[in-house]
Amino acid sequence: MQILTLTNYIKADLIARLSREELRPESLTLAALSDHYRVSVTPIYHAINELIDEGYLYREKSRRLNVNQDKIGDAKTAALSPQPAPPEDHFRRITEDLLAISLEGESLFLREATSAEKYGISRSSLRNIFNRLAGDGVLEHVPRRGWKLRSFNQHDLDAFIEVRVDLELKALELAKGRLDPQVLQKILAGNQVPQTDEEPLQIDNSLHEYLIKQSDNYYIISFFDRHGRYFDLLFLWESNVREAAIQEIQQHQRILTALLNEDWTTAREELEFHLRSNHPVLSQLKR
Repeated sequence: MQILTLTNYIKADLIARLSREELRPESLTLAALSDHYRVSVTPIYHAINELIDEGYLYREKSRRLNVNQDKIGDAKTAALSPQPAPPEDHFRRITEDLLAISLEGESLFLREATSAEKYGISRSSLRNIFNRLAGDGVLEHVPRRGWKLRSFNQHDLDAFIEVRVDLELKALELAKGRLDPQVLQKILAGNQVPQTDEEPLQIDNSLHEYLIKQSDNYYIISFFDRHGRYFDLLFLWESNVREAAIQEIQQHQRILTALLNEDWTTAREELEFHLRSNHPVLSQLKR
């Protein structure tokens, strides 16, 4: 079975969606497609160029992309086939595996050759993922020994939360005059409690990043960029627990509602409560 690259997957998916008339020409922009597929513009750019070369798309004089209906018509039969499955996200799989080990309190060394064989990827690809995880604080490269996995430590988490509370509350204070109600409303719309047990979760955790960015304070931004990535991955893992995620959504709703009403006292209180209490799973891991 051929393994699709990200570019080839996007290309095949676009052909299938265009043949089903699920995409309109005005949505064929790098920004819109990057947002839709949740990837950088690079694989989008390559997929679009290949679709142009193969005649599925063409550029008008205005440089706007349009669909070659004759060519897409030839692909109508593709609409009867299953939608192409996206390629395996090795970064996500490896991250989830390593976080699970980290949360057991284990600190071990990983060898590139062994890990690459385990995940069925090249050492070069594996090294790129490990370098990225090192930047996120999950791994540390130790010369001649390999990659050291960071082990979860409850005291470490508690210390981070204490500093996070102080800096994020300060970020809120500094950001007051720079908050865009439309952005806040969009984040609020992305946090919806499911009506049934079967309904998927809808959660948008970008409020914290937005407040930090809008503080326009280099040292606050730098702290979270340098020290927050490992914990962000842990918090994302924790939100996979449905009860924890619903609690997070409800707390986000209260903070955002207060911000939209410019009720700064309530917003501050709700934000601090959220930062201190929103780790019901991690707080039970006594390590």
